[in-house]
Amino acid sequence: MNKIKLIFSILVLLISSSLHAEAGKSAMDNDIQRMQHEWAQIKYTEKDKDTQEKKIAALAKAAVDVAGRYPNSAEPKIWAAIIVSTQAGIEGGLGALSLVKQAKELLEAATKINPNALDGSAYTSLGSLYYQVPGWPLGFGDNNKAKANLEQARALNPNGIDPNYFYGDFLLGQGEYAEAIKVLKVALNAPARPDRPVADEGRRTEIKEAIAKAKAYLEDN
Repeated sequence: MNKIKLIFSILVLLISSSLHAEAGKSAMDNDIQRMQHEWAQIKYTEKDKDTQEKKIAALAKAAVDVAGRYPNSAEPKIWAAIIVSTQAGIEGGLGALSLVKQAKELLEAATKINPNALDGSAYTSLGSLYYQVPGWPLGFGDNNKAKANLEQARALNPNGIDPNYFYGDFLLGQGEYAEAIKVLKVALNAPARPDRPVADEGRRTEIKEAIAKAKAYLEDN
């Protein structure tokens, strides 16, 4: 009888633990979806610069708080880093350097937890930081590290819109125009993300602009 009670107690504990984990994951997923939605609205639809700066700063603070609530999960850290680095891009200036360093730390922490999280998005974001941030002594920019991270991102998500866009943009900056166009076209033909229509539309606009720029360079040379 005692053995039956013990087995029953263990089963109850296991079920309770599983339900708690699922509830935690659901809450985290909801937090991430909310951040994704707000980020896309701020980045791609907010036209007033002052309002955009205020909104992205508030979202960045909230995103870092969310990442802190799930210390053992990579996904919130990745999204906090994306939002913080977007804040750096919108605000610019010397203050942006501290923000991109914060984003880099969040992404590096995420890769240690789960390098494959969100189809390798941490590598996409790290790569984009490495080629967009100034090099030493001002920042940590490094084209070799940018290329390595972006190639890793594409290996994990070969048809994804973001890894191909950022790798194409990187190649464009390196003067590899023909190859950039090839990669950017992969990004343009990436499968639509039904839950992220605003982000997809905004990103495709950026891709088309990058392709046009690469073609213009080729025509002029």
